[in-house]
Amino acid sequence: MTAKIKEIDKIRVRFAPSPTGPLHIGGARTALFNYLFAKKNKGRFVLRIEDTDGERSELKWVQEIIDELKWLGIEWDEGPDIDGGSGPYKQSQRLEIYEKYLKQLLEEDKAYYCFCTEDELEDKRQEQMSRGLAPKYNGKCAHLPQETVRKNLAEGKSSVIRFRILNKKIKFKDLVRQEVEFDAGLLGDVVIAKDLNTPLYHFAVVIDDYLMQISHVIRGEEHLSNTPRQILIYQALGFDHPIYAHMPLMLNPDRSKLSKRHGDVALADYHKQGYLPEALVNFMALLGWNPGTEKEVFSLSQLVKEFSVEKVQKAGAVFNIKRLEFLNGLYIREKSIEKLTELCESYLKEAGLLVAGQMSQEKLQKIIEVSKTRMKKISEIVELADFFFADKLNYDENLLKWDNMKNEDVKRALLLCDKILSKINPPAGGWDIKKIEEVLLAGAWEFNKEKGYPEKDRGFLLWPLRVALSGRQFSPSPFEIADILGKEKTLKRIREAVSIVTSNY
Repeated sequence: MTAKIKEIDKIRVRFAPSPTGPLHIGGARTALFNYLFAKKNKGRFVLRIEDTDGERSELKWVQEIIDELKWLGIEWDEGPDIDGGSGPYKQSQRLEIYEKYLKQLLEEDKAYYCFCTEDELEDKRQEQMSRGLAPKYNGKCAHLPQETVRKNLAEGKSSVIRFRILNKKIKFKDLVRQEVEFDAGLLGDVVIAKDLNTPLYHFAVVIDDYLMQISHVIRGEEHLSNTPRQILIYQALGFDHPIYAHMPLMLNPDRSKLSKRHGDVALADYHKQGYLPEALVNFMALLGWNPGTEKEVFSLSQLVKEFSVEKVQKAGAVFNIKRLEFLNGLYIREKSIEKLTELCESYLKEAGLLVAGQMSQEKLQKIIEVSKTRMKKISEIVELADFFFADKLNYDENLLKWDNMKNEDVKRALLLCDKILSKINPPAGGWDIKKIEEVLLAGAWEFNKEKGYPEKDRGFLLWPLRVALSGRQFSPSPFEIADILGKEKTLKRIREAVSIVTSNY
């Protein structure tokens, strides 16, 4: 039969994470899609904490969930910190509510106490699988006399509460997957509580969604198989169920499910590495949602305007880290130099490179400016710019050679750079990037002419200089580096490079 959907007066959606660990990036995407749907439809977005698992739930994870969602710019209308009249918003504070409805199901014989042991259940599972059957509860305790139930409970015998699953077809329309049908008879009676004070997921989520007047449940595909069980509980209690939309799984490039063993999946990990919230929001939105255009860069406000559940795809969404890095690089380059410097400072300080009072803000901003074009995440500033802060560089002398240069020619090139740059006398002489570039380019032409190198190949002079100043194969131009280092430090590094070359021939 087709399950009855509640009539929608107003849009209300929820994000209901369990605080048993850090917020998964898949969970963050679920929160984002719910937020976008609510804002697009002028509805309300509820944050609910599903913390009935007392052994695994921790307050630190609740706080991390709140902090990381706020960092992304996802704000809720109701939640643990915002009373919207439907609270409490933590399941651990709603136990009396669940008890009321558990008693109702027990009194109406729609649920019952099960006293089977784990060993009995496992033996039965193994026996069913050996016969090629899908394992399900065999109903051993489904029709125990009430006298036996009362006696077992009085004796403190271990038990759980099972919900009677009716043997019928469950059909519902999913906004992403359209018509969905399950044979409930294959499911077996499901455990909905350990006892009257310890409800489990399938039961608590139904009660909460009904009482909080949730109109649409937008969640991951992994919950699709949970839906028939929950619809049956809605029906048993006389409730109409919400409208469902199940988003595609997030996959690794090899099409396996995104998991910790394949790399970082916690949102906080991406935060700590220096991915920007606007880049992550943009990236996550495109994991399963297609705007229907070639456009790929969206701000949060633009996503609110353009988002629709109808454009969410059924197929799994591949998590392409290269794509995230590309988007993050775009957003990094759009940052003002003041804001980008502020973001980079904490990484430089943590690495011990930046000491208070060591460097002017102007010079630090120059370092960030010349490094940002190669940054894919903020944390990379340490690796990209550490040579600016070093007292002495360590590198392979062969790196100083351009093309097939000999050591003697590398030395001549460096000595010429020393001679050319020594003649610039700041501040009157103008030690700035424009002057440095002017004199070095003129010197490169003279050097090539003298050595018989191709006239336009400036690398014979500028490559040894760039390596001498940075110790790197990849770095900003020698003009930019020299401008930032200043005359004294620039000449010091050139002379150190000359010493390296001289000692080896």
